[in-house]
Amino acid sequence: MSLEKFLNQAVSSWMSAEGPDSDIVLSSRIRLARNFRDYKFPTVFSSEEGRKVIDSVYESVKDHYFSNVGTLELLIMDELQPLHKRVLVEKHLISPYLAEGSTLGACILSDNEEVSIMVNEEDHIRIQCLFPGLQIKEALKVANEIDDHIEQQVDYAFDETIGYLTSCPTNVGTGMRASVMMHLPGLVLTHQLNRIIPAINQLGLVVRGIYGEGSEALGNIFQISNQITLGKSEEDIVEDLQSVVSQLIAQERSAREALAKTSNIQLEDKVFRSYGILSNCRIIESKEAASCLSDVRLGIDMGYIENISKNILNELMILTQPGFLQQYAGGPLRADERDIRRASLIRERLNLDK
Repeated sequence: MSLEKFLNQAVSSWMSAEGPDSDIVLSSRIRLARNFRDYKFPTVFSSEEGRKVIDSVYESVKDHYFSNVGTLELLIMDELQPLHKRVLVEKHLISPYLAEGSTLGACILSDNEEVSIMVNEEDHIRIQCLFPGLQIKEALKVANEIDDHIEQQVDYAFDETIGYLTSCPTNVGTGMRASVMMHLPGLVLTHQLNRIIPAINQLGLVVRGIYGEGSEALGNIFQISNQITLGKSEEDIVEDLQSVVSQLIAQERSAREALAKTSNIQLEDKVFRSYGILSNCRIIESKEAASCLSDVRLGIDMGYIENISKNILNELMILTQPGFLQQYAGGPLRADERDIRRASLIRERLNLDK
């Protein structure tokens, strides 16, 4: 396995594989934050401690077999070019914080890109498992397997009353963030989502954009995740999230059915206008591309458009990001050059699927 593979292969398994309810749920993610008892947290540790943490984590996992994960590859952030790190962020394999933060950061990635162990981010370890469709419980099972194995090799910073200790107080307790990425155009078009979000927040969950905290909900894609990590077990948190997501899936399907009954020709027109733009444009900005891709994906799901894979949304939402466009171009591009290449890439991909 090489860095080039992670950079050049746009489609991770979570994007291309079918999962439960994958017409609405694009992916499920579990992230566990852990710290070593005998080292200072990454915000204040020394360079020597940072390097020891990387060595300890990699040594503990490199030769071990984890369920359906494949081999693991170590990437040192300080050895990567800024563009390479941006591509890994766009693929959801590392966080923006790790990409932009300390030179002592690292990431251990699995062959299928479903597992990413970020080292020396805000915490010593952040174990991430990313699965296609609604598979939060399955992702938790793999994350716990990796977590248990590492804990056999090192002592975690743990308090019997509070739980796992983390750099940020909002992660103390289970240290877990569970999130589901959903495509919700029906709820957006029927103006129901703004009413639903406050109710979700009252349940201890939060709705964010495609790249998490502080990001926009491009292309009607939203992340639903837990806010509470203290006072609940991992299983309870996942159960609560799964329950809310299941309700959202039902509401999204109902919204799509309502649109088909009351505004079918208008919705079909919206879908094919977006398809026409993507098929023929010569220049397109990222926001417009995301909006049109969302419409086309909805059209595929509702049967308006045939002979195009619904995974095209997942794929092109990644391929058309600035980092990927520049990676394929072999170097930096101005914004207008990216808009031209984005349009060309979308046209080419749509033609390949015909």
